[in-house]
Amino acid sequence: MDGTDLPHLATPVPGPESKARVDLLARHECPAITARRARRASALGVAHDDPIVWRDAVGANVRDVDGNVYVDLGSGFGVALVGHRHPDVVAAARAQSTTLLHAMGDAFPDRARIELLERLASHCPPDLEVAILGLSGADAVEAAVKTGLVATGRPGVLTFDGSYHGLSLGTVPLQGYRPAFAEPFRPALNPHVHRLPWAADVDEVRSVLAAHPIGLVLAEPIQGRGGMRPAPRGWLQGVAAAARDAGALIALDEIQTGVCRTGAWWAGPAEGVVPDLMCVGKALGGGFPISACVGTREVMDCWGACTGEAMHTQTFLGHPVGCAAALAVLELAERDDLPGRVRSLGQRLTERLHQCGLRVRGRGLMLGVAVDHSLAVSRALLRRGFLALPAGAGGEVLGLTPPVCLTEAQLEAFVTALREVLEEV
Repeated sequence: MDGTDLPHLATPVPGPESKARVDLLARHECPAITARRARRASALGVAHDDPIVWRDAVGANVRDVDGNVYVDLGSGFGVALVGHRHPDVVAAARAQSTTLLHAMGDAFPDRARIELLERLASHCPPDLEVAILGLSGADAVEAAVKTGLVATGRPGVLTFDGSYHGLSLGTVPLQGYRPAFAEPFRPALNPHVHRLPWAADVDEVRSVLAAHPIGLVLAEPIQGRGGMRPAPRGWLQGVAAAARDAGALIALDEIQTGVCRTGAWWAGPAEGVVPDLMCVGKALGGGFPISACVGTREVMDCWGACTGEAMHTQTFLGHPVGCAAALAVLELAERDDLPGRVRSLGQRLTERLHQCGLRVRGRGLMLGVAVDHSLAVSRALLRRGFLALPAGAGGEVLGLTPPVCLTEAQLEAFVTALREVLEEV
């Protein structure tokens, strides 16, 4: 397996080794985490097919513990835009791990962290030059929410239906993808979160901003898990203007759209919107956990200077290996014209899907294919050796976020498999 392979299935999917390992997982992992078959030892609900258990991955390929080889049209939740186990990312991480595996966050910075902050700022829109690093997208969003409160003194946050900003305690009330995710934690959540329909009229946005003490308006340029729904042309500009007129900050969640995923470095600025804060993650680390909330100097200065003990930090802040991996991703994105490659492959994939009579939305390599019964479609594709997940609260689309190294042969094999599956399902 070299990353360019077509599917090769040695066993039924999932295979016996995957099933055995998921049996072990069921004994030791909280049942709320991984969807799996109902067991005799559990009475917690609906039965599911077991997942496959990954063994290794490279390029656009994943291999499971049974030896089955798949083509990954999801690139690990959008993380592996440059491909799984990209040699530049691996080399950078390996080199860093031989000299400094761990530093001390806010207490003693290391070289990789400083270099990453400088390089990231150079690829962001003008004025977005100061960042707070984290390990996950939720970390970046929480940093944005805290910054909004510090900068404006207002506790409110305005988000939109279908949004997905994380599931940590601080971010779960913000997501409008599945409000039920927040219900068990309601007593501990921010009561000042307000939500409007996706792409609500800007006058509605202004009304909510006038009626509530909102310090931050948070939106995704393209809703990912919410169904690969791009913001209508001009809508983000109107929302940003409304926020600023009301004295609130505008933050864009570019965790999935950013770092070239849509064919531009950043989806919002490509539409003419430079936010006060921008949340970055997923593809940034090339497979290593790292994220950032990037803002203007004026906004970030509202935090004030550190007085010896940071009021926002974590043990693994700016982890050296993650920073080295992110530096490698930014370097190869610039060197290899990653935005151009994404646009080219995304156009080719979209054209082939249109030729099959399918409706496609999204941009670049962040696409949603309108299908009925997308969960059944994704399971049928898995049994043919292709990884793709449903998106949208009702599973109304099949989400496609493939790596940019997807070959023409892999693309054609996927389109053929999808057409066959849709005829059956």
